[in-house]
Amino acid sequence: MSKVYDCIDADMAAWIGRQPVFFVATAPLAADGLVNLSPKGGSGTFRVVDSHTFAYLDITGSGVETVAHLRENGRVCVMFCSFDRRPTVVRLHGIGRAVLVDDPAFEAELAAFGEAGSSRRPYLRGVIVVDVARVSDSCGYAVPRMDLVEERETLDRVWRSRDDERIARYHAERNATSLDGLPGLAPAGRE
Repeated sequence: MSKVYDCIDADMAAWIGRQPVFFVATAPLAADGLVNLSPKGGSGTFRVVDSHTFAYLDITGSGVETVAHLRENGRVCVMFCSFDRRPTVVRLHGIGRAVLVDDPAFEAELAAFGEAGSSRRPYLRGVIVVDVARVSDSCGYAVPRMDLVEERETLDRVWRSRDDERIARYHAERNATSLDGLPGLAPAGRE
């Protein structure tokens, strides 16, 4: 039922590119730390860089768990599941890093997203880049079939209504540390 692959091949990369949503799982090193699982989506926000690397845009959200966990230990698993006719689940395990907006490498990472990166969102926190160590799939027989009605515009609408100062204040108040107290973002994007 499941298979482990040597890399993200062209067929798998194309399949990933058609999926409208993905899920990101991370965890702190502490045994009593909170495991995090976040849904992500949005056209053009995820890209396969090469057969062993992927990246996605890290957009300001209610928490900063992924960034904090990656800063602490780098461990990450991203999962895609097909909701269309062919049931498939793909998991990409690896070691990730957050390239935050004040990092000298940020502009180059962002530019690689083309149109999605060129319309730079003022509330973009960074780009998550992952070096893939394991690629696997499984059947996904229990995943229901569903149709994508449309992408939500709510996140863009909410954040575009806020000026840079208000976004920076939000980062300082809500994205400075993870739920477990690990460093996330400081007001300028770093601790």
